[in-house]
Amino acid sequence: MRDRLKRYRQDRSVRPKTRLFRQLATLVANGVLAGVIVAAAAFPLAAASGLFAKAGAVTFDELPSGYTIAQAPQATQVFASDGKTPLANFFDENRRDVPLSAIAPSVPAALVAAEDQSFYEHNGVDLRGIARAIVVNKASGERQGGSTLVMQLVRMLTTYSATDPQQVVEATEKSTNRKIKESRQALALDKELGKDGVLERYLNLAPFGHSTYGIYAASTYYFGKTPDKLSLSEAAMLAGVIRAPSTYDPLDPTLLEQTLERRNWVLDQMVKTGAVSAAQASAAKAQPLMLVGKAPNNGCTAVKPNDWGFFCDYLRRWWLEQETFGATTYDRERRLKSGGYRVVTSLDARVQKAAQTNVTQELSVNRKEALMVAAVEPGTGRVRALATNRIFGIDDAGRPRNKPHSNPAEARRGVRGTYPVTTNPLITGGGGVHGYQAGSTFKIFSAVAALQKGMPLATEINAPKVYRSGYYAPRGEPGSCADIPRYCPSNDNPSMAGRHDMWSGFGRSVNTYFVPLQEQAGAYNTIQAAKALGIRFRAPSEASHAADKEAADRWGSFTLGVSATTPLDLANAYATLAADGKHCQPTPVVQIVDHSGAELDVGEPRCDRAVSNEVARGAIDIARCPVGDQSASNECRGATAGGVHGVVGHPVAGKTGTTDSDRTASLVVTTTSLAVAGIMADPDWPETRVNMDHNIINPAVYETLADAMKGKPKKDFPAPSRKTSYGNQRSIPDVECRSAGSARSTLEAEGFNVKVDPLEVPSRCPAGSVASTEPSRRGVKGAVITLRISNGSADTTTNQRPS
Repeated sequence: MRDRLKRYRQDRSVRPKTRLFRQLATLVANGVLAGVIVAAAAFPLAAASGLFAKAGAVTFDELPSGYTIAQAPQATQVFASDGKTPLANFFDENRRDVPLSAIAPSVPAALVAAEDQSFYEHNGVDLRGIARAIVVNKASGERQGGSTLVMQLVRMLTTYSATDPQQVVEATEKSTNRKIKESRQALALDKELGKDGVLERYLNLAPFGHSTYGIYAASTYYFGKTPDKLSLSEAAMLAGVIRAPSTYDPLDPTLLEQTLERRNWVLDQMVKTGAVSAAQASAAKAQPLMLVGKAPNNGCTAVKPNDWGFFCDYLRRWWLEQETFGATTYDRERRLKSGGYRVVTSLDARVQKAAQTNVTQELSVNRKEALMVAAVEPGTGRVRALATNRIFGIDDAGRPRNKPHSNPAEARRGVRGTYPVTTNPLITGGGGVHGYQAGSTFKIFSAVAALQKGMPLATEINAPKVYRSGYYAPRGEPGSCADIPRYCPSNDNPSMAGRHDMWSGFGRSVNTYFVPLQEQAGAYNTIQAAKALGIRFRAPSEASHAADKEAADRWGSFTLGVSATTPLDLANAYATLAADGKHCQPTPVVQIVDHSGAELDVGEPRCDRAVSNEVARGAIDIARCPVGDQSASNECRGATAGGVHGVVGHPVAGKTGTTDSDRTASLVVTTTSLAVAGIMADPDWPETRVNMDHNIINPAVYETLADAMKGKPKKDFPAPSRKTSYGNQRSIPDVECRSAGSARSTLEAEGFNVKVDPLEVPSRCPAGSVASTEPSRRGVKGAVITLRISNGSADTTTNQRPS
């Protein structure tokens, strides 16, 4: 049958030699058209003659400008990173254009038989058909349009090219002027596209009911197959549906019988045109229709599996930020839903499954605590997984699934929480979600800032049990000193006190090491390092604070992770270090191809140099300590999550983080090829009284990384240079009990920078003299040495100093 249909197309596709004037002359000679027109005065012969006399001069340029340019709305298809696994669709009209070669030959043959049997004999306008329609309309009162397939296509194209509603009305009004204009345009369109071009465009535009447009959408919706696989019976049914999709609906039991009658009629017409034999038509009539009636998912709430919905929503939010797709968010959304793009995302289905499995094993979806995990690829910024113990969806107001709000005050007011169902971007931020405190994971930024100032990893500080910093903090506030308005952090465990370098300070997470380290590196410099590595300050108050150098330099607790962040940003910051200091903006895409097949560069990684190779290597070297790996020079002593390295089985770096009262808990771990970060928090009530448990968050993160790294070759991190590790440190002169002026001169002569803390401290030295320096033993050239001034009091029991 396929050979017969092929010969049928080839025989009929030859351009008809009969010209319009010959058709017109024949009709006039027979008296058919002239008599009807005189009687009806609906299509004056003079007007018709003038129209067709000009036909030879009509060019395609006289058609509406959008006919070959404007693209009918098409669905955007989204795939996982393999380019094959469907992730989502976005569309206003479910349509996907396909070439005629990708459509079974029985489909255009059925269309011609059902709608325009003279299609291959006319030049876009069938005068006999027009005359026949006028006769029938006049005699019976019926409404036959006499429109050819080309004229119908003109109408559809005019509708899709319209820029205002009035143009749509004009394109469909029943008037002689519209018919004349439509006929002129049909002549030009037939000449421009050719018969196959007309059929291809028509089949890709036509509505088929159930919000399906074009043969591809109709074929997949009704029969679950691509249009090249359609049988003769199926092709005939679809061709019959076009005339009136609401009347011929095979999925409506009350309309199935007349739909089948319509299909059989189309098959009879195909026999009449010679497209198929009577035997083939009879066999097709006997073939039952195996209907599917399954529409593709549309939008992120329809994504299956459900946990992919959070990634889908991240893609949608990313898209709406890209100027490539339009000047406004409205324009960009229209492009997403009608541009017919093919999007290959960065989502790795295997990593996503591992992340979601590990998250839900640790914490069920009905818990108010959120366990949120993100995975990012170093060197590209491609987001490989986003997982949380939530259902992506909208809570039904009529049948709510969400539990009472976790804040007791809100719960008493009847407010419901955002669990287990939410569309909030919990893992990626945005839309009012600023993030969560990530605790000591932020200490890495002080280390980066210190390295940028030339301070080596071996920089020693004598970390006390309580550190009386130079940062201002009002009395009574959390972390403030009891006797002075200063920030006085302590450690999680008193045993942490003592002399530390960056390896041990980071490995054991010593607060009273990193606050003075931040003082020496500069809080503003530390914040800038965080920004460069990928931390975004979404909370307006924090963003303005971080941007103001004077205000930033007073932010003493920044290194302890009191600023809000997201798992995605945290993973990306450590991924930047794992990529030797190359920062890439997080991206959900690998490739975007438009409807014409052109690849857009908006899908390419957008990267910059955040820090030098040496700084990145130094930071990674100390970050190997907390997770049980070993630094390049064997300097790691102490680990807060020492079992991670053994589970992952690859060289690994990372850090745990905990906030005051355990209101959040976090872990970030990275190899050279994947960084995974997780935060456990209560998104509805940051002040929760529930303690977040590292025994829950930690396994969810490191098991995800371990699963993702299975089967991959082990690759070590590049080692920092000896200078980065140990530097060229020099002894700091002892200036204790000397005047501030004398001490400054001595220290500056040795190449150090000096600042004086104006707040006097207890000391055995005379009042106004130097009580101590910070640091006191060794420092690199250019390091800042802080002079502490004595108040003359000999009681120093509560004033331990780092050195």
